[in-house]
Amino acid sequence: MQYIFDISISRDELLKFYSGAARNVQARDRRGLRVVFPAAILRQFVGSDGVRGTFRLDASADGRLQSIERLV
Repeated sequence: MQYIFDISISRDELLKFYSGAARNVQARDRRGLRVVFPAAILRQFVGSDGVRGTFRLDASADGRLQSIERLV
């Protein structure tokens, strides 16, 4: 299954993930479906202002994360 969604997480909000106060990110894809995934997978996309952009997440039929990439 493929999910496309937008994320805008500020640098301050990301600190909650790094401190362990939050482990998962929740987003709504463009079809309105809720997507929950480990915050750690966003580390590769962190910039000086946080994480922003449009992403595509691919999951297997049983819901396991296969890949994530920034589209824009």
